Amino acid sequence: MIAFARARWLALLLPAALMAGALGSQYIGGLFPCEMCHWQRWPHYAAIVLALAAFAGGRASRPLVVLAALCILASGAIGAFHAGVEYHWWQGLTRCSTAPGSGGGDILADIMATPLIQCDRAQWTLFGVSLAGWNALFSLAGGTAILALCLKRPR
Repeated sequence: MIAFARARWLALLLPAALMAGALGSQYIGGLFPCEMCHWQRWPHYAAIVLALAAFAGGRASRPLVVLAALCILASGAIGAFHAGVEYHWWQGLTRCSTAPGSGGGDILADIMATPLIQCDRAQWTLFGVSLAGWNALFSLAGGTAILALCLKRPR
């Protein structure tokens, strides 16, 4: 039962800490999110709600923590994809990661429709890893740890 309690706390604290960092970097640090940054946030919001619901107790606690872990893993997967776009390993899926004029139509209209925050440019890095990359690392490791703790048999 101790392992599950740890999993439940980790399922709440990990996405809460990552969201505190993301929102802090936005509102205090002045780093504005691109479209793919927002995509990474939604699964964390869902994980926080699911983890809070798991603290309400009952028989649904374990499935709620597992769902929270899956949401955290989803955010990590989006973060890994976004980091790959930033490092130019592959092309992104949105207008914020394509060059103006690549649509083949009116160049001025393409420029005006291009978002100010580009998804394929990291605004900040630490040890060469972007915020999307750090989210991927923490989310994938944390989500895996939560699932492992949920599967651990009580002694």
